[in-house]
Amino acid sequence: MTPARALLAAALLSACATASAQEALDASIPAQLVAVRQTILSAEIAGKIDHVSVREGDRFTAGQVLITLDCVIHQARLEEARATLDAAESSRAVHQRLLALNSAGTLETELAAAEAAKARAKLSSARAVVSKCAIAAPFGGRVVNRQASPHQYVQAGQPILEILDDGALEVAFIVPSARIADLAPGQDISVHVDETGLTYPATIARLGARIDPVSHSLTVAASIDGDIRGLLAGMTGRVRLDR
Repeated sequence: MTPARALLAAALLSACATASAQEALDASIPAQLVAVRQTILSAEIAGKIDHVSVREGDRFTAGQVLITLDCVIHQARLEEARATLDAAESSRAVHQRLLALNSAGTLETELAAAEAAKARAKLSSARAVVSKCAIAAPFGGRVVNRQASPHQYVQAGQPILEILDDGALEVAFIVPSARIADLAPGQDISVHVDETGLTYPATIARLGARIDPVSHSLTVAASIDGDIRGLLAGMTGRVRLDR
């Protein structure tokens, strides 16, 4: 083979390789890893933060107390409600005994019982408020962002911790509506993650419920099959549907 033919052959091979790579890229769809469970924990009552047991990136377990609020006043109100109930129950018992001895009227006995019921309701309300002084993790995972610090006063509903479950990740991607007929839950696909440089098998979990009228596209979620160690929410890659 002459040098000119060799150069031409090399150029053709390079062009074919580039075309094949471009075709593979065109056949894939941009995707992102997202956590199946993620939420922002906020205070249900206003108060000063007493302690936050975790920082950004820390791991925690389900049920672990992550945030405690200074609830001295609410605790005092709980004790007051408990004492009020004790007094009301004693009064109700006395009136019932007197009624049995015909020494008290029915109205007074019913009023004493009503006061006891009202005191019981106030105690339940005070207990409910105190239970909001500690915020526990609804699931195990990691802290994404801490938006408030100890000794800071927060209002009810103010975000404090953003958390996610890094043990359950999904692949989210968007496909043109014209390709819906090619997709179905349970279908095998593959996803290449840019950050790790690896390709993982996955399975389509569900299709979106509505086509976007502007972009004519549909959101699809897939679950990664097998080991997901080393993967983090927010990683990006590309999905191939012809696995």
